[in-house]
Amino acid sequence: MSQSQLLQSLSRLYLAKNEPKYLRNILNRNASSNAKQKTASSVYRTMNIFDRKAKALQRERSARREDYHLAEYIKEEIGWRTADRVFDIKRTFKNAVELGASRGYVSRHFLPDSVEKVTLCDTSQTHLDKAIVGDGVQVEKKVMDEENINFPDNSVDLVVSSLVLHWVNDLPGCFDRIMKCLKPDGVFMSCVFGGNTLQELRQAIQLAESERHGGISPHVSPFTHVRDIGGLLNASGFTLQTVDVDSVTIWYPSMWDVMRDVRALGESNAAYNRPLRLSKDTQFAAAAIYDEMYGKVMPERNIRGVPATYEIINFLGWKPDPSQPKPIERGSGQVSLKNLHRIDEIIQDVKKVPLTEEDMK
Repeated sequence: MSQSQLLQSLSRLYLAKNEPKYLRNILNRNASSNAKQKTASSVYRTMNIFDRKAKALQRERSARREDYHLAEYIKEEIGWRTADRVFDIKRTFKNAVELGASRGYVSRHFLPDSVEKVTLCDTSQTHLDKAIVGDGVQVEKKVMDEENINFPDNSVDLVVSSLVLHWVNDLPGCFDRIMKCLKPDGVFMSCVFGGNTLQELRQAIQLAESERHGGISPHVSPFTHVRDIGGLLNASGFTLQTVDVDSVTIWYPSMWDVMRDVRALGESNAAYNRPLRLSKDTQFAAAAIYDEMYGKVMPERNIRGVPATYEIINFLGWKPDPSQPKPIERGSGQVSLKNLHRIDEIIQDVKKVPLTEEDMK
């Protein structure tokens, strides 16, 4: 055997002997280079609860109703409240997006000094055609599903949504996509119906159906809870999160009027396991139970009515940016909370800080 052949044989033997070690190092390098950033989709699994095609048909059908404007009062009120929260942020957003805009319930209140341009997105072209936007604000309209939003990364300053994301199946993926399209220090502001929405209607139908049929079916769609929203914001990477709950109670003449307005808004149940119909005798029984349990005379009008509760979960999150305030280092506090009642004694040197023009806005 020649010297070159002997060297080749020895090199093969050395590599074969140490092959597991080299493979382990290569795999470790690949694993570290391919490590993915933590997202909401990696923490929460997608819940395939709602029939998105049925929901799109419900929205389009409601958009074509001539009496739609008589039932949109709840969306108008919550849209104004959401826009008012945008005004609390003292900056001008150059590029904003309203998801599930419907008729622009948030964007119609925008002013040029708060938002320069807004893109309205909805599954119903009829709603978009009738959408209203504030004077002086540039507007673009797109037919887009909230579950499959498609905007370039780092291209949007503000994403708002009012009473629409509670119908999204892939809510973790939706939050992740919103995070990607936002610019650093961008804002995501939204509100959804909470778990106690229409609790009176839900209980009345369940009692009537249990009495008539010996069991219950999900006639009212399931809603999101506060703890889920907070977890999704945190898992998606949003900072400076804020979550709060409002409760709006509206009085109706009867249960039939509640169901009529919910259907007119396109908010009918769209869960896959929803029953196709509710028998007439069960409806009459539910209406009687609803009135017996919750009905009373309204002093303002001196007529009997029933309440319907709408729980609104408002939440806000910011995309991380180095300019955002950071928490003070743990253990750096100099005053104990138990001494707050002695704050005047503790603080001897009182200083007055003059307000700037920016503070006065």
